[in-house]
Amino acid sequence: MKFSKRNKGADLATFKKLYDAHYEAVRNYLFYKAGDAQQAEDLAQEVFMILWEKRSTIQKAKVKSYLFTIATNLFLNEVKHQKVVLKFHTQPTQTSSNQTPQYLMEEEEFKRRLEEAISNLPEKNREVFLMNRIDKLTYREIGARLGISVKAVEKRMHKALNELRPISERI
Repeated sequence: MKFSKRNKGADLATFKKLYDAHYEAVRNYLFYKAGDAQQAEDLAQEVFMILWEKRSTIQKAKVKSYLFTIATNLFLNEVKHQKVVLKFHTQPTQTSSNQTPQYLMEEEEFKRRLEEAISNLPEKNREVFLMNRIDKLTYREIGARLGISVKAVEKRMHKALNELRPISERI
């Protein structure tokens, strides 16, 4: 696929094909990095906005790697920003349902512990863990996406599970 320098309609068609082919993979990649679905959605949209703006300078063979490079850079910028924001940001949660207050409190505590346990994993281990458990990718597929060997994937998964095991036993 190549963007046209003169025909904007052809650019839109090419862009739509790229978006349809790669959006989910980019979004999932960002989710594995960030651990937050909404943040992953926002960053994925921004990735494709940047791709559109830079479309005339992109080579056909490098589009996919360019997308993931943009995604990584946006994520790192977001992390830097969040370090400042997190000191002052709180997230109040309000839910209304027919569940007892105790059940809601226990459910919220479970979610909090689970999210905390996963977010406390080292990034490489968390990334492999989420790709396998959420996206149901095989170790070989994970290795191909991350550019590492299957053995490296196995080692990262083993470390992630060993770190989560004591936490999950307390939950």
